[in-house]
Amino acid sequence: MTKINEFLDNWGADIWEAIIQTFQMVGISLGISILIGLPLGIMLVLTRPGKALGNKFVFGVLNVLINIIRSVPFIILLFFILPFTKFIVGVTIGVKGVIVPLVIYTAPYIARLMETALLEVDRGVIEAYEAMGMKTRHIVWHVLVRESRSSIILGLTIATISLIGATAMAGLVGGGGLGDLAYRYGHLRYEVDVMYVTVILLIILVQGLQSLGNRLAAKLKKD
Repeated sequence: MTKINEFLDNWGADIWEAIIQTFQMVGISLGISILIGLPLGIMLVLTRPGKALGNKFVFGVLNVLINIIRSVPFIILLFFILPFTKFIVGVTIGVKGVIVPLVIYTAPYIARLMETALLEVDRGVIEAYEAMGMKTRHIVWHVLVRESRSSIILGLTIATISLIGATAMAGLVGGGGLGDLAYRYGHLRYEVDVMYVTVILLIILVQGLQSLGNRLAAKLKKD
């Protein structure tokens, strides 16, 4: 107990600050990524050849662009777009400095997950609503999204966990959060206790999110 109290006295404030920064990075980046990724996913479905708004050119451009971004490892993307990040937010370090690369990394991932979820909707259900004269925009929100919401939640859970991993890597450029704490103290200063605690906290966070996502998806599937 004495060692635990001593550890908390030495590192408690730093760990708490790192946790808050991690939640800030994940929350802000995820929110923006959903606003970008969900419409992109819908566009990928609607512009596919043979779909309601089938457009081979638009679909091809979106498909290639998303594949290109998704093929770049986050740590490389992080350094590659540093000038762009500085142009957009004015800084390249701290929580504010990693939001742009986190969004660019996550939004295409969410778009692809949304596309997969929406394509799982039974074609017969969609055709039935089309036969009733329902407009495409209504079919999207009242049929596609509603019918696939369980899969969407699972997809967003996967994307969030991937985003947490990306925030940890952002610590290499002073992005803040648990990754930055582990790198500065656990790696550079050989404070192994800090490294262990950071890993445990990340495991707890990921397990908690996965359990929450699974339960919510299961509930939506029953409704």
